[in-house]
Amino acid sequence: MTTIKEDDVIQSVADALQYMSYYHPPDYIAALAKAYELEPEGAARDAIAQILINSRMCAEGHRPICQDTGIIVAFVKVGQNVRWQATRTVAEMINEGVRRAYTRSDNPLRASVVRDPAFTRINTRDNTPAITHIELVTGDEVEISLAAKGGGSENKAAFTTLNPGASIVDWVLQAVPKMGAGWCPPGMLGIGIGGTAEKAMLLAKQSLMDPIDMAALKARGPATPIEQLRIELHDKINALGIGAQGLGGLSTVLDIKILDYPCHAASKPIAIIPNCAATRHVHFHLNGSGVAKLPEPNLDDWPKISWATGAAKRINLDTLTREEVAAWRSGERLLLSGKMLTARDAAHKRLADMVKNGTPLPEGLDLRNRVIYYVGPVDPTGSEIVGPAGPTTATRMDSFMPMVLEHFGVLATVGKAERGAEAVKSIAKNGSAYMIAVGGAAYLISKAITGSRLVAFPELGMEAIHEFTIKDMPVTVAVDSTGRSVHQLIAVKA
Repeated sequence: MTTIKEDDVIQSVADALQYMSYYHPPDYIAALAKAYELEPEGAARDAIAQILINSRMCAEGHRPICQDTGIIVAFVKVGQNVRWQATRTVAEMINEGVRRAYTRSDNPLRASVVRDPAFTRINTRDNTPAITHIELVTGDEVEISLAAKGGGSENKAAFTTLNPGASIVDWVLQAVPKMGAGWCPPGMLGIGIGGTAEKAMLLAKQSLMDPIDMAALKARGPATPIEQLRIELHDKINALGIGAQGLGGLSTVLDIKILDYPCHAASKPIAIIPNCAATRHVHFHLNGSGVAKLPEPNLDDWPKISWATGAAKRINLDTLTREEVAAWRSGERLLLSGKMLTARDAAHKRLADMVKNGTPLPEGLDLRNRVIYYVGPVDPTGSEIVGPAGPTTATRMDSFMPMVLEHFGVLATVGKAERGAEAVKSIAKNGSAYMIAVGGAAYLISKAITGSRLVAFPELGMEAIHEFTIKDMPVTVAVDSTGRSVHQLIAVKA
């Protein structure tokens, strides 16, 4: 009988979470490198290049691929013949591993988990608790699969119960465009079919733990109806033209994963959950011999890609005028330098409350004629100004656009993904603009930040308002001052 020690579980989990914060799975890198080779010149190819360069930088520097280091999901298979040498439950061991991983001083990971989700939403500060699923199986080992799911991709999960005769393909092709680009494609989609509502969602999440093998599947040909469905969905979703970061192009999904389960004769439950460009999952076994050892990847597996500014226009934010913003055009690439403010969900809510209550802004905070970057960075280490600092999904701030543009006089905003129709109208009405940075290039973007100072709301932690000094931060104009949106153009073209 195998004895599994508590400390071995905790340390293995902590090591694995650190490992996957800076190492992409090799199958993802291989698939993305192939997508880069096939992608024509343009904004989508540029975005893929930034993701690949960022990935290599993170592998070399052991810093997070994305500033959103995720909520942890653990699938634990416990052999029935295992004996435990532990005082904690399995879930408690997983949580202690998460706590240790996220508070390590040499590579702190951003704590994004909040308790009391319906009301106060207080950050737990150590990213616990994890979402842990435990299954008792035959054998004398413990198998643990871990995933770090960012909010941008997790928020795009979808579920429905189809009539037994309804088309799965039709529903998926209707659902994917509604997901927009907030899940940071190119990535993979997990699909669960059957069971009940909660089982279908669980199957979708579990399927994302499998390696990317679409190219191999196509090469040998499908052996089952499920494999045929995977290929059909892969090709038809990519034909939609959403592409990398929603910028169009050939690669929206790198793979489709499907798990199914028997269901009631009267229903056909189906769920979709995407994995973003920061695909993060790790698998290991514990057999009583100690802490799990994870293989050190070979940096030669990363493609050698250089990224140049090309025809991008340089913009000085310190002298930016409304007339300059009006001259930008949707799809244009810019390099931003100067000073800009950060603000995301909690800060926007705080600003809205101040407007409602007639409260003056904190001393030193002036939003007029400024650019706001939607970001919540990782804490810095060593000589870093900030840690990885990629954009968050802009649509969550859509309801605040009239306030920031009309009441506070903000010139422009930077985030990721598309804006909703009302936000686009507000941008056009106020002669503003919205720019996107590449989700999945957080460490690369952080290198453009040369200074940072706290401006307001320090109690909000990573959601506090800071002023960044930046040098040549790459962005693409997604919505210009006329309301012309690159994402809308892609949808029409598709």
